[in-house]
Amino acid sequence: MATGTMAAAFLAVIGGASLLAVTARRFHPSSQLPSLEGWALADRSLRGGWTWLLLGGTIFTAYTFTAVPGLVYGKGASAFFALPYTIIVCPIAFVLLPRLWTEAQRHGHITVADFVRGRYGSPPLALVVALTGILATMPYLALQLLGIRAVLTAGGLYPGAISSDLVMVALFTGLAVATYRHGLRAPTVISALKGVGVFASVIAVIWLVLAATGGPGEVFDAASRRLDQPPSGTDSGASLTLTADQQPAYATLAFGSALALLMYPHVLTAGFAAASPGTLRRVSIALPAWTAVLALFALLGVAALANGVTTPQGGAEAALPMLVKDVMPAPLAGLVFGAIIIGALVPAAVMSIAAATSFVRNVYVEYFHPTATPKRQVRIAKIVSLTAKAGAIAFVFGLRNQDAINLQWLGGVWILQTFPAIALGLLSWRLHHRALLAGWAVGMAAGTVMVVIQGFSPVVPLGPPGRSVEIYAGLAAFLLNLAVVLLVTAAIALIHRIRNRTIRGWSPGAGLTATTAPQDGNE
Repeated sequence: MATGTMAAAFLAVIGGASLLAVTARRFHPSSQLPSLEGWALADRSLRGGWTWLLLGGTIFTAYTFTAVPGLVYGKGASAFFALPYTIIVCPIAFVLLPRLWTEAQRHGHITVADFVRGRYGSPPLALVVALTGILATMPYLALQLLGIRAVLTAGGLYPGAISSDLVMVALFTGLAVATYRHGLRAPTVISALKGVGVFASVIAVIWLVLAATGGPGEVFDAASRRLDQPPSGTDSGASLTLTADQQPAYATLAFGSALALLMYPHVLTAGFAAASPGTLRRVSIALPAWTAVLALFALLGVAALANGVTTPQGGAEAALPMLVKDVMPAPLAGLVFGAIIIGALVPAAVMSIAAATSFVRNVYVEYFHPTATPKRQVRIAKIVSLTAKAGAIAFVFGLRNQDAINLQWLGGVWILQTFPAIALGLLSWRLHHRALLAGWAVGMAAGTVMVVIQGFSPVVPLGPPGRSVEIYAGLAAFLLNLAVVLLVTAAIALIHRIRNRTIRGWSPGAGLTATTAPQDGNE
């Protein structure tokens, strides 16, 4: 159970976040009438520091900060794929985000599906992009709750009773109210507290762990010795070094996940809120600072092994909070737990805003109420945002933790299938919207089947038996998707050329010339 000082420190951090959320109405106040752009994108007014805090706080979620050390604890070196993955994201963001922002600002797009709609003139393609984003976002939103519950449970603040469930509901209720009233401005101001809390927490925990164990070398040596007899929650074959067989999976997971990340609606929503393309370029250059923090969190998974932490079976994500509780004084542990939970509230808020905005713009307005006023669009978006949070809570309480994780793996595979329509469409006008729809359908079906057949593993074997190579299922489905897009686009272009030549060859003028010229010659 948690001590009084731990609980008090924890509540102090949560209280600070609540006070910041109240001040959101004064953050870049808008003199304009209510609009979806103002509510969902803060009127595209965020400068460099705020964009860096919001985008980093949205990409690097609390579940990431608990799941990555948990994966290191349970799987070993293969879990470090999250580090190159978040580094690869940065140059991709540097190229794509400013160009997407420019297109969105020029044409008044609020969601990425708006961009697809304007680029291709295809409502069905925009619809599947929007629905895929919503479908992929919902389990991601639920995972933030799982991260909160893992922290509260390990800290003794969540013993499992109904009253403990109410604690988590209360945390999300405060977030829901702030988001409902202030839109993206609420998670933006809270992201400042998240940045300070997360950076300070990981440095403090690392310092205490090294002080207790004697240095990095001793930590890795102790962890390696413990893997000789793996504890509960750790795979029997786990190792702190990659084997040759693991390298293809490691590389494709890192690359495929990097491509997928920037397609999520919540990441693009945070990007669209920036004040200018130059802001996004500067932020992309500075994002590796968040990766450095994630690397330190990953090392805490090794430290958990070295310090003898034993997680419940199937609960490796508890390794970090259990380590924090073991090595830190109760008040400091409470502060760290509070910082991690604040780390969940920021992306959860942005996710619910992004899902709501996609629904309003690309489903409600497009198909049900094309004449909806801006005020009505904001009202519907607020209601959908609340519904998304309530759905995430019901999802967590109604399903096993592993079910949410399985759906999250599927969500990553699904969202990657929108990459051709968004990213490649940004770089080229030549892709046909029907080809993109066909590629999306093939990629979605193939990726889902591959993941499900392998027992919801994101890594699948490809190749003949005995010589197969394990790669990321999402990347394999994406390559199949891309092949279909290119082939169908080429086929449609060829059909159009043949049809145009046929029409020219059989035009009335051409027909008359063909029949009258020989007659003139005969005369």
